[in-house]
Formats: sequence, C-alpha cells, structure tokens
Amino acid sequence: MITPQDVEFYKENGYLLVKGVFSPSEVEEMRTALDGILDRAAKSKFDKSHTWQGDYLPPEQLKKLVLKGFHDVHYHDSAFLRALAHPNMTAILSQLIGPNVQLHHSKMLVKPPEKGAAFPLHQDYPYFPHERHTMLAASVHLDDANMENGCICVIPKSHKQGPIPHIGSHYLDAHEYPLSMATPCPAQAGDVLFFNYLTIHGSDINRSDRIRRNVLFQYRDPMDPPTANVHVNWGQGLMVCGHNPVFKEYRPSTVSDIE
Repeated sequence: MITPQDVEFYKENGYLLVKGVFSPSEVEEMRTALDGILDRAAKSKFDKSHTWQGDYLPPEQLKKLVLKGFHDVHYHDSAFLRALAHPNMTAILSQLIGPNVQLHHSKMLVKPPEKGAAFPLHQDYPYFPHERHTMLAASVHLDDANMENGCICVIPKSHKQGPIPHIGSHYLDAHEYPLSMATPCPAQAGDVLFFNYLTIHGSDINRSDRIRRNVLFQYRDPMDPPTANVHVNWGQGLMVCGHNPVFKEYRPSTVSDIE
C-alpha cells in the first residue's frame, strides 16, 4: 500500500494520506454501521453532542454546533473490528509503527451538515501520553472531505517539537495557533489519513450541506508504555499485527474500569 518514500515522508512530516485503503463496498458497510450506532444512541440515555467547549470560537457560535464523537465503535459494530485490522491497514501500520501494533482505542467523529463542530488545533498527546511517542491516529474517511465540510488540517513537522502545553489539556491557544496556519488534507471516501499523536492538527466547521463522517483508530507499539493511567478501557491493547513481546494478564483492576 505504501512505499519506502511514503514512510520517510511520514517520519519527516508527521502525517501521511493514503488513497483507497477501503473499497466503496467497505465504506458503505461502515456508513451503515455508523448510522446504526447513531440510531441506537439516540434511543438511549447516553446520546449527546461532544462539541469541544472553550474560547476558540464566540459563545453564540459554539452553542449552535454539533459533533457526534462516540468512542470504542468496535464494541458497537463488528464492521469496525474488521476495518481496524484490515490487511491494507496492517500493511501500512507495520511500516509506520513496526511489526508489532496494538489498538489503543477507536471513535467516530460525525459533523452534520451546516453545523458540524470545529476542532481547534491540538496534539493528541495530552489525552494519552506515552513514553516513546509511537502512537498514531488513522482517520478513515467515510465521506469526501474538503475545507467546506471540515476536513482535517495538519502542521507538517510539528511532531518534532515534542509535547506542547495546551489550554486545559485540550487544545492550543487559538491566537498563537490559528487553523489558518495548518495544511488542509482533503480526502475521498475510503482514504485514510495517518498522523502521529504529536502532530498538531484540527478542522474547521462543516459549513456545507454534506455530512462529514470519519472513524478514527489510535494505534501504538506494545513496547511503548503509557506515562499516565488515563484513557483506559476494557480490551485496550488488542494486537492488530505481530505479537506482544511482554506476557501478562489483561484485565481491569477494579469494577469501575469496565463501567
């Protein structure tokens, strides 16, 4: 799926867009699965908007925006379990991370038409810091995305700066890091954008009449330990390719760990 030159581009720039990782039929399967999750969530007591709060947008604008950002989608539909360990995905991951790759978590990010929420520029590092920084995100596009409907934007080579202080551990100062300084990464349905968790990234509001649906998988090297006991969930550490060099029991330490 990718060449040695692609791997060097990722290492140098902190991101890589790979075209056509998933076929149209596989994309449609994930769209159907995602719609099912949204429908079941709407009928439950757990449905809500996950729009980021803060001062990066005027309050009157922020309250109108909507984002569906449910985590651990592979627990809700097997289509995403197949996707996260798809042969095309593991062929890429084994070159970007190494022969042994673990899943950290998954989530869906749905920006509805005309009011899909923005993500101010940020690093993913503050949410789940790791020792060796092998963690990367694989953002699977289920719709064509451009600036009009809020495609992902990145700052190339920003991963080389290391961890940067965030406002409330959530996002970077929007005055110092405006979205306009980032490079848009337009993509088509079936494409996957890979980026290191230190790479500064974000996205604008969906101002179009088109939905923007992405599913995001976070992966790491199993020998890259977390430096804080945060963002832990049941089943974390699923091996998607290779093996885990360390043998131990994987189970929650308390009942609250699986609630």
